[in-house]
Amino acid sequence: MTLNVFSKVFGTLLTGGLAALAMTTATAQTAAVPTANNPFGLPENFTIFGTDNPNERSATAVVNGYVITGTDIDQRVSLVTNASEVEVSDEELQRLRVQVLRNLIDETLKIQAAQAQEIGAERAQVEQTYQQLATQNFGQNPEQMDVYLGSIGSSPTALKRQIEGELAWENLLRRNITPFINVSAEEVTDVLARLEASRGTVEYRLGEIYMNATAENRATVLQNMQQIMQQMEAGGSFVAYARQYSEASTAVVGGDTGFLRLETLPPAMADAVRQMEPGQLVGPLEIPGGFTIIYLIDRQQVLGADPRDAVLSLRQISISFPEGMSEADANARIEEFGNFVQNLNSCSAADSAREALGANVVANDQIQARQLPEQLQNILLNLQVGQTTPPFGSPQDGVRVLMLCGRDDPEDTGAPTFQTVMSGIEEERINKRAQRYLRDLRNDAFIQYN
Repeated sequence: MTLNVFSKVFGTLLTGGLAALAMTTATAQTAAVPTANNPFGLPENFTIFGTDNPNERSATAVVNGYVITGTDIDQRVSLVTNASEVEVSDEELQRLRVQVLRNLIDETLKIQAAQAQEIGAERAQVEQTYQQLATQNFGQNPEQMDVYLGSIGSSPTALKRQIEGELAWENLLRRNITPFINVSAEEVTDVLARLEASRGTVEYRLGEIYMNATAENRATVLQNMQQIMQQMEAGGSFVAYARQYSEASTAVVGGDTGFLRLETLPPAMADAVRQMEPGQLVGPLEIPGGFTIIYLIDRQQVLGADPRDAVLSLRQISISFPEGMSEADANARIEEFGNFVQNLNSCSAADSAREALGANVVANDQIQARQLPEQLQNILLNLQVGQTTPPFGSPQDGVRVLMLCGRDDPEDTGAPTFQTVMSGIEEERINKRAQRYLRDLRNDAFIQYN
């Protein structure tokens, strides 16, 4: 995983946790015969007889000799539940532990495969990446990363293990898959021609959480998906749940499909997406092979300028309300405010609201429409210069309007370059090969469960 991919994942730190990261610890010895580090030849997996020690790290699975402990699982689960910021039921917690164990097994297989080919992640590179993440997220106090991880039940060792797994996997793909991916000029030209033919049509960027289902387990899978949906509706992180539960190839990027057209989707998904607004969550939907939950991230016109990229010049006119003002008095002040701004016919007149109403007037001449809330985007993009939005807000937070004072529409960016299309096709094929490669590692592994 490159640093900027880690940076995207760690954006969740600012809003409640390190949700999208999968983390383990590397604490277990794997030696089974006497060595310099293990002179007694102690076994990898054993039971201590007698009174239980609450600090004991009991093994949960052994992957080709490497022990994954209950502590490893606990640290990962703590990260996910911390990010969700909602109460997790005992049943949900148990399902999450099962999925986390699968993720830890995959991570261990990646590290072992890279070490076997002598291309494992260097310790110095792991440490450097960790420090860069700490600095990025905690500024001048990178040591706060250690404190934060400990406070939520994780540890620096856990995060470094995750970094090692991602770097090792990159090394494996770079050696065993990427050199063997070929994309012809004819394929790229064909894609560009199809894009040109689709100019002006709408494409959608989705988040997906997909789970396979058969006739035998359909009811169980549906119930699981419904519980995941409830958790996300209560405030759970879509990216975190996609990474932990989705069985689609997009799970590694938090379920992000990139932009696609409706005709490439199963009919049930296409029908749902067509009626969705950005930020909306729908599901679970039954599609061929299983169930899916979809989240509409964004939409745009193919090869067309997105009006939401327009740069707006705005004036915000706002009023506040004294504490304890009655509802009737507040409503009267809101009505007076609405009547006043409705009669404003130019941005130069906006300042008159200061004297007339004691309003606050703030100017911003360089704001993209897409930076504003969705409901305001649609209103502002239909305004003429000098017009205002309807009043919005509340007596508690203040009531305001936005006046449009200017608009610079985006230019048509045209078709993507030949190299951009080629890179996109290559990445898609690498991802598919990577999934098959990981399946092969699982099939060849010797795994003992406890």
